[in-house]
Amino acid sequence: MKFLDLAKVYIRSGGGGSGCVSFRREKFVEFGGPDGGDGGNGGSVWAEAVEGLNTLIDFRYQQHFFAHSGQPGMGRQRTGKSGEDIVLKVPVGTEIIDEDEETVIADLTEVGQRVLLARGGNGGWGNLHFKTATNQAPHRANPGQEGVERTIWLRLKLIADAGLLGLPNAGKSTFLAATSNAKPKIADYPFTTLVPNLGVVGIDGKEFVMADIPGLIEGASEGRGLGDQFLAHVERCAVLLHLVDGTSSTITKDYRTIMGELDAYGYGLADKPRITAMTKIDALDSDTRNRRRRALEKASGGPVFVISAVAGMGVQDVLRALYREIRPDGGDKVEAGSWRP
Repeated sequence: MKFLDLAKVYIRSGGGGSGCVSFRREKFVEFGGPDGGDGGNGGSVWAEAVEGLNTLIDFRYQQHFFAHSGQPGMGRQRTGKSGEDIVLKVPVGTEIIDEDEETVIADLTEVGQRVLLARGGNGGWGNLHFKTATNQAPHRANPGQEGVERTIWLRLKLIADAGLLGLPNAGKSTFLAATSNAKPKIADYPFTTLVPNLGVVGIDGKEFVMADIPGLIEGASEGRGLGDQFLAHVERCAVLLHLVDGTSSTITKDYRTIMGELDAYGYGLADKPRITAMTKIDALDSDTRNRRRRALEKASGGPVFVISAVAGMGVQDVLRALYREIRPDGGDKVEAGSWRP
């Protein structure tokens, strides 16, 4: 299944059916009076977050969603049938954005959460409603209310507790594969990861969800490489794990490159709780490892973990540190998506 996190859709609610002008006609009933029924209501358009979806790929093949209109009213005080609603089923974590691509209409972060996108039109009144003492045979009825037509954007932001950041080939996918049940693609060339991956990580009998996104490069905010389009998937994370390749001879520059892209992206990513780890230490001798660790600590202004996902060195310590940031109260289990802004 292909991954798609942005889709443009066109929706229209159904119009209401028109009211009926009718008079009772029966044998031996000389003055039957009006008996025109009301028109049915038009169908509405809803969006609902459901389980089992992690992409918006369905909306690539269908972009138009039009609800049915209500049927007109009929004689004998019969109301027209209302149009059926249409429900757009989207993954948990989907933002619904107005056509201007800025105004957020709704953010569906829980299974079963629903939002009304376009209300169906009300059905018109039949002539029975217009009967009065002075107008006992009205020849008027209301037309149905028109439906609402609009264009919206669906933007998926994966819900994870921790997010991985780093340059291409920093070891993000290897770390996710070594600590979770995820099976990301791993290779010795840049941009192995082309779409975000999620994995459930276990540590000391507790679990949390971790997200891996494609690597950033200098100028990602300007569209270089894969750009910063996937950074939205770590906006909801409670903590970020910044992985820096320990075999790089420009380790401090690599660190500053990622931080610069986070600042350029905005949305508070650079201010989120962050843990820094130097990877691939199994390929370094002790002197080089200590020297580069000190340089990275100076650049980051805080402690740096040294790990090797392949050899399993230091991984458990990093996971425990992540869990402490996710659940400062020391809860037994992290519910999937228990993020904080």
